[in-house]
Amino acid sequence: PGERAAARAALGLPAEAPIVGIVATLRSWKGHTYLLQAFATMRNAEAILVIVGDGPQRAALEAFAAERGIASQVRFVGDQPDVVPWMQAFDVFCLPSYANEGVPQALMQAMACGLPVITTPVGSIDEIVQAGVTGVMVPPQNEVRLRVELSNLLTDGPRRRLLAAHALVAARERFGAPLMVDRMLRVFTEAAQLRG
Repeated sequence: PGERAAARAALGLPAEAPIVGIVATLRSWKGHTYLLQAFATMRNAEAILVIVGDGPQRAALEAFAAERGIASQVRFVGDQPDVVPWMQAFDVFCLPSYANEGVPQALMQAMACGLPVITTPVGSIDEIVQAGVTGVMVPPQNEVRLRVELSNLLTDGPRRRLLAAHALVAARERFGAPLMVDRMLRVFTEAAQLRG
């Protein structure tokens, strides 16, 4: 976690606007289209959607945002060598994947930055996020539920802070580097013993 105001100032983002963010390669199954549609129908003129990442869908997504009349509220910032300042600037992290998902690193990074997350139970996501405790789960490809949950979370500061606090604790307890290194060493040791 970091200082939100400082991160926003450094990145040229508005100090007070509600900001939803996603960090993901711009591929169809990451659900950017559903996020843009949900964002467009929220009708929150102050909110900003920041899309970190690049990929084959960029031109189509930019056109989609323009068609929905929200191009001025959506920032496509491309690939970033360090996503932490961006995450520190967000109010909510959203990853509405609907296929081809394993264990999304960005989701764990968002939780480690103390962000409330909205995501889908695709791949191993439901092993990372505990619905209603460390984040919010919505059905895949359902922009209506996504819009409702985004709207609710952006207007409910206490709930955002509670989810963020639980997400941070879970990230530290389950995804921290020392724990991951210990687990990897255990796997390698067991594999070596089997070969021995």
